[in-house]
Amino acid sequence: MKLLEVDTLEVGIEKLYKAYKEVKSQPEVENIPLIKALGRVLAEDVISVENIPGFNRSVVDGYAVKSIETAGAGESMPTFLHLAGEVEMGKEPPCDLERGQCMYVPTGGMIPKGADAVAMVEHCQPFCQAQVAVYSPLSTGKNMVFEGDDVSASQKVLAKGKSITPADMGLLASLGNTEIKVYKPWKVYIISTGDEVIEPEKTPGPGQVRDVNTYGLIGEVQSIGFEVMGYELIKDDFELLKTRAKEAKEICDVVLVSGGSSKGKKDVTEKVIGEITGGILTHGLAVKPGKPTILGFEKESETIYAGLPGHPVAALLLFRLVIGGLWKSLCNIDQVEKRVPFKGKMAVNMAASPGRKTFQLVKVDGEWVTPILGKSGLIRTMSEADGYIILDVNDEGINKGEDIEVWTL
Repeated sequence: MKLLEVDTLEVGIEKLYKAYKEVKSQPEVENIPLIKALGRVLAEDVISVENIPGFNRSVVDGYAVKSIETAGAGESMPTFLHLAGEVEMGKEPPCDLERGQCMYVPTGGMIPKGADAVAMVEHCQPFCQAQVAVYSPLSTGKNMVFEGDDVSASQKVLAKGKSITPADMGLLASLGNTEIKVYKPWKVYIISTGDEVIEPEKTPGPGQVRDVNTYGLIGEVQSIGFEVMGYELIKDDFELLKTRAKEAKEICDVVLVSGGSSKGKKDVTEKVIGEITGGILTHGLAVKPGKPTILGFEKESETIYAGLPGHPVAALLLFRLVIGGLWKSLCNIDQVEKRVPFKGKMAVNMAASPGRKTFQLVKVDGEWVTPILGKSGLIRTMSEADGYIILDVNDEGINKGEDIEVWTL
C-alpha cells in the first residue's frame, strides 16, 4: 500500500493559498445594505468623513456651566447662576453662555458655546425662574462629550477583514453608512461517500452507519458564514463521484468530499480530485486527527476541492482549520481579529504523536483542562468539547499540572 506523503498543516494551506491567488486576488466583493451586515466581513477599511458626535453634547439632564465658576461650590455655599434659557432636543442652544450664566440641557442636548461642563440636576436647585444654585464643583468636560470624542474625521474606524458585530452596525449607522462593501461568502457543496453510510432517517443494518458528516459539515459551513448550495450522499463509485463533483463546481466555490480520502482500495477521492483539477496539491497532512486530507484547486472554474477524512471529528476539524483558515487569510481576518487562547492547567499526563501536530479536544472545569479521550470517528467527543489544545510536531507531551493554551471551537 502506498503511504501518504504528508505536508504540514501550514504548508497545505499555503499551497492552496498560492493556487487561489494565481487566478484571484481575493474572494468576490459585493455591496449590501447595512441592515443585512451582521456577521459579514468588510472588504475595505471604513474611514469616517465627519466628527461623531458633530457637536458638544450633554450625557446627563442638567445645567451647562463654565466650570471655573463652580470652584468651591458646596452644600453650605452653592454657586448662584443666572438661567439664560433652555436647550431643546435636536435644536441649537438659543444663545451662547456668558459669564455668570447657566443653561438647562437635556441628556444628549447640544452644549451652548462658552460652557465646558454640565451640573447634574440632582446637584442643583432652581430659585424662581431666573436663578439656579449649583451645590457641587465641576471640572472641565464633566458630564459631557466633546465634538469628535467618539470618532474624528479621517479616522479609520473599522478595518478590512473585520466581521461586523451589532455594535459595528450602530457605529456604521452613526457615520451615515447605510451600504457597505463586504466579501461574498463562498458557496459550498457537500458530498459524503461510503457504501456503509445511510441517511439519518433510516435504520442501520449490519455494518451500516448513519450519515454524520454531511450534517456536521453543514453546521461548520454555516458557522463561518458560507452558503450551502447542496448536499448528497453517494456510494463509493468513481464515475458517479467524478460526475457529481464536476457538476458541483458549476454552482459553488468549494466542493467538499467527505470519505474515501485514505489509501484503501475503494478510496477514490484522490483520483477524482486529481482528474478534475489537473493534479492535487496535497494528499496528507501531518496532523492528528485528519492525516488523509486532500486539497486541490480547479483554475478554470476557480473552485476549491477538499477531500476530508471520513471520521467525523477529523472532517469537521480539518474543514475549520484548512478551508476556514484559507478564508481568513484571503480576507485578512486573522490580521484584524487575532484569536487569543485562554490558559489552563492539564488535569492528566498526555503524550503527543511524534511527527504530527496534534489537535486534542478537551473539557474545561475551572482552570483544569481534561482531554476527551476517543477516536476521531466518535462525533460525541466534539459535541462535548469546550475547545482544543495543540501539541506541536516536536512536542513529547504535556504533564499534569503544566500550563496549556486552550483554543475555543
